[in-house]
Amino acid sequence: MIQLLYSVIFAEMALILLLLFKTPLRKLIILTFDRIKRGRGPVVVKTVGATVFVVLMSSVYSLLSIQRRSEDGAVLNPTDQVLASKHLLEASLMGFVLFLSLMIDRLHHYIRELRLLRKTMETARKQNRGFEDGKNTSGDEVKALGEEIAGLKAKIKKLESESESKGKELKGAQAETEALRKQADGFLLEYDRLLEDNQNLRNQLESIDQSPEGKKSM
Repeated sequence: MIQLLYSVIFAEMALILLLLFKTPLRKLIILTFDRIKRGRGPVVVKTVGATVFVVLMSSVYSLLSIQRRSEDGAVLNPTDQVLASKHLLEASLMGFVLFLSLMIDRLHHYIRELRLLRKTMETARKQNRGFEDGKNTSGDEVKALGEEIAGLKAKIKKLESESESKGKELKGAQAETEALRKQADGFLLEYDRLLEDNQNLRNQLESIDQSPEGKKSM
């Protein structure tokens, strides 16, 4: 059992070294631990840890029993001394195994947290870059819109001035049309007067032709 405990300790120390330093095997070990912690993996690990802890407590109890006999004045025989040394070594090794197991579990947890934190920071940086790019783009768009609005205002002022000049021209044309209309009305009145005078002259001529003197002359 002591050889097994030494093998487990050396294996755990190698795992700790692989987790501490960034090596090609580190990612594989992390993925393996991720799979172990899924499903029934945690239950199996806790069961093994509890078994080792019970065996550790048994070795500690046996060691304390041997020491209690020595304190009562009994002389320990070589067998008891060997058993006491064996139980002490086994308890120390099992305690060291549990301690290294706890260190491996915490290292794996912190490495996962660190990886998630790095991914979160990278995502936040990308979002920040996208926000800054969008801010710059929106600033350019606002500037372009401002220039477009300024151009539209200039066009509106130009159209207003043209409309004002057209309005003045229209008023002038209306005034000229009114003057021409009044002049046409005067011409019509003059034409009617001339027609009336012409009709009066004709009536006078006809009356002269129908008079007795006109008949005598004939």
